[in-house]
Amino acid sequence: MRRPRSGSEGDLTALTDLYNQYARETAITFDTTVLTPEERRPWLLSHPVDGPYRLMVATAATTTGNSERVLGYATSSAFRAKPAYATSVETTVHVAPDAGGRGIGTLLCTALLEALASEDLHRAYAGIAQPNEASTRLHQRLGFRHTGTYREVGRKFGRYWDVAWYEKEL
Repeated sequence: MRRPRSGSEGDLTALTDLYNQYARETAITFDTTVLTPEERRPWLLSHPVDGPYRLMVATAATTTGNSERVLGYATSSAFRAKPAYATSVETTVHVAPDAGGRGIGTLLCTALLEALASEDLHRAYAGIAQPNEASTRLHQRLGFRHTGTYREVGRKFGRYWDVAWYEKEL
């Protein structure tokens, strides 16, 4: 695996495919329909190479060595739209299901937090749909602390899901 890097236009299809797998098969995201790369493009463009809203991508060479495979990504995005929230970001991490348990989420989140260290930010937040032990452990290991849980806040697959909220001082 290569060191995480900033995401780019060339990653859009692979990032969309990874996200859609989570949208179709899990409650980790509360999106209930899949998106096309064109529909996902505004999301990609909202994460420039610098600034508080970042996109870090982990890749590995394919078996032929001629291209890269996206193993996962981590982002920071606006926490809320109102100006007083400008020094807070919401973080997200998605790792390809067949790449889990190899430390990729830790590498991605660490690279993201390092990139954010030079920004005028005060807190990072993560909302984790429950249950999700892997994401909970990852965020705790990175110094996020549990601040509360929204009970039955999202409905997907015919049931309600809780979201646990974590924060980290930046």
